[in-house]
Amino acid sequence: MDEGSALIFGHNEYGLEIAKNVSHKYKDVIIFSLDDTSFTIGKNQDFKTEKFTLNDDWDSLSKNYNLEHSIVFCALNDEAQNIFLTISLRSTFRNLYIIALANNEEDTNKIRMAGASKVIPLVETTAGIITDMLEKPIITKVLHSILYEDSDLKIEQIPVVNAKYFEGKYPADIEWSRDHGVIVLSIIHEDNSSEFIYSTKTKHHFIKKGDMFIAVGFGADLKEFEKLLGKES
Repeated sequence: MDEGSALIFGHNEYGLEIAKNVSHKYKDVIIFSLDDTSFTIGKNQDFKTEKFTLNDDWDSLSKNYNLEHSIVFCALNDEAQNIFLTISLRSTFRNLYIIALANNEEDTNKIRMAGASKVIPLVETTAGIITDMLEKPIITKVLHSILYEDSDLKIEQIPVVNAKYFEGKYPADIEWSRDHGVIVLSIIHEDNSSEFIYSTKTKHHFIKKGDMFIAVGFGADLKEFEKLLGKES
């Protein structure tokens, strides 16, 4: 039996990026898949993969993994299945540390009630930019805090309405943390393309109405930041 594993339920974009982010911390990283038709289970993958079914029989999980020192991610694409998975795991393993992903605030509340130790609300576009984020030390530190520490950090998608507030400034010129108490990770443009905040392209992109910020911060700071960006000047 190993000393601790990262058990990721969800063989998808989120699951794969989570695996990359936690591989340095755990000896074994296993991605569990509900559907083996879209993926080659256990072959030609960077991480070990296994098939599982949604039921209440988790005997093999407790036999094969040291759950006392392991972490579980519930990252299924179907939110109803993700909630059921969380409930099932929590009812079986009272002390298991479960991190679950949620698509919106309503699902966040449901999954929290289902027994997740930590819930991370995500926006639809987040998966597409996580890869770039993980290459930056500050982002790795932020995501580590969200995943493992007892903090209220959240990731939010915030639309820019009041672009005049940033008139004449490039994103990289702004002291986000000092001035607003948040960290802006990425900008999503009106054509749905996204750029890391410190990429060469973004450094030369004036902030304009219609942009979206992917920002990390505490709840109260994010709300104030959203109010600032949501007011026409």
